[in-house]
Amino acid sequence: MIDVLSAFGLSAATGLNAWLPLLIVGLLARYTDLITLRAPWRALENAWVLAVLAVLLIIEMTVDKIPVVDTVNDVIQTVIRPAAGAVLFAASANVISDVSPVLALICGLLVAGGVHAAKATARPVITATTAGIGNPVVSVVEDVVSGATTIVAIVLPAVAAAAVLGLLALFGWWYFRRRRRRAARF
Repeated sequence: MIDVLSAFGLSAATGLNAWLPLLIVGLLARYTDLITLRAPWRALENAWVLAVLAVLLIIEMTVDKIPVVDTVNDVIQTVIRPAAGAVLFAASANVISDVSPVLALICGLLVAGGVHAAKATARPVITATTAGIGNPVVSVVEDVVSGATTIVAIVLPAVAAAAVLGLLALFGWWYFRRRRRRAARF
């Protein structure tokens, strides 16, 4: 059960930033005993893969702080983030023999895709309401949350699962509150 909670936390973290959780998992698998990856997921431990992930992370962290460019990045990441979530879910859930690899990939895809959809929906609103000034701040917060969720998902998976549910509930509250206000104006 703990491994499934960890898998949910890791895939949710990729919904905010695809490359950071992959890099953290790869580094922890390579240099610590906190996580053990089986084939084919063991490829994340490869030095070349880690280097490519680091370069992709730098690129994403840079473009995600620029208004309008971040929206283009979110469109591109609509495929990448859910795929990364599927990979991390399957990689961390593969220690449980009862979980089908296809089911693990689908769960990771849905969790990461849901978090990404929430992020991609909120970002243009933040850009419009702050004239782009809030984008770098929000982007840094997303990166910190993604990294922290990844570490917590590995160390304390139940806490990560609760945090993800809390963040989704907070977004839902914000979104529906905003909709009600908008409907009241018209």
